[in-house]
Amino acid sequence: MNRTSTRREFLHATATAAAFTLARPALAQAKPPLFKISLAEWSLHKALFAKKLTHLDFPRVAKSEFRIDAIEHVNQFWKDKAKDASYVAELKKITEGEGVTNVLIMCDNEGNLGEPDEAKRKQAVENHYKWAEAARALGCHSIRVNARSTGSYDEQMDRAADGLRKLSEFAAPLDMNVIVENHGGLSSNGAWLTGTIKKVALKNCGTLPDFGNFTIDKAKNEEYDRYKGVEEMMPFAKGVSAKSHDFGADGNETHTDYRRMMKIVLAANYHGYVGIEYEGRVLDEYAGTRATKKLLETVRAELS
Repeated sequence: MNRTSTRREFLHATATAAAFTLARPALAQAKPPLFKISLAEWSLHKALFAKKLTHLDFPRVAKSEFRIDAIEHVNQFWKDKAKDASYVAELKKITEGEGVTNVLIMCDNEGNLGEPDEAKRKQAVENHYKWAEAARALGCHSIRVNARSTGSYDEQMDRAADGLRKLSEFAAPLDMNVIVENHGGLSSNGAWLTGTIKKVALKNCGTLPDFGNFTIDKAKNEEYDRYKGVEEMMPFAKGVSAKSHDFGADGNETHTDYRRMMKIVLAANYHGYVGIEYEGRVLDEYAGTRATKKLLETVRAELS
């Protein structure tokens, strides 16, 4: 090998090493975040019910007001539009134009999936079909449903599991998840809800742990431990809801220890969307949403 060839190889190796060294900061910056932040539409429910905003405004507001590029829709604000193909197409066009990801649709007031009467339970299941189809059209990964029922502990588990299984079987060919939030009654009992999900035994049926919905019976002042409940639900979680109400002068939520809660979430190897759901009365909806986002960002930076 001549000296010219050797020198050329040396220079090439040196340039390659230098390029790799320069690239390392960029590679480090490309590291994905511990979790992503989305915005649940319910955070702005007062403005929406007061007609200060429409559902079609929501994607723009999420992006322009809060710099959040992922949203969780609530069916109550477009309850008569699920089967309106032109409306769904317009909504998708808006979200795409804003660069916003549609994460899920929260479904309420469509009947109880754990209804004791089989005919009513079947109707409740079918009432959710349109939302699964709309979610598919928007590119969502899930619809969030409730698991309300009546009867004994075991009866409610059997009935809710039956309704969830039937809905999940419908949703599976759509590549859609059916996820259950702790939302009052036995659904706020972590052991009951996870037992119900296990009974359904379908991969596309999971949970949406909410940090704050752990009141089982308000009249009896019966509460389930929120940290225990979230820990129980996390193995089945396909989403997480960061419920917030009030904030102290230090910026921390006064009802939930977000650091403790997010450690539980991350310990389950969950790195998906954590949805802001502000429900406070002291701060207005915009300020409360911003406070929740800032807290989540602070905790994420501390745990990274």
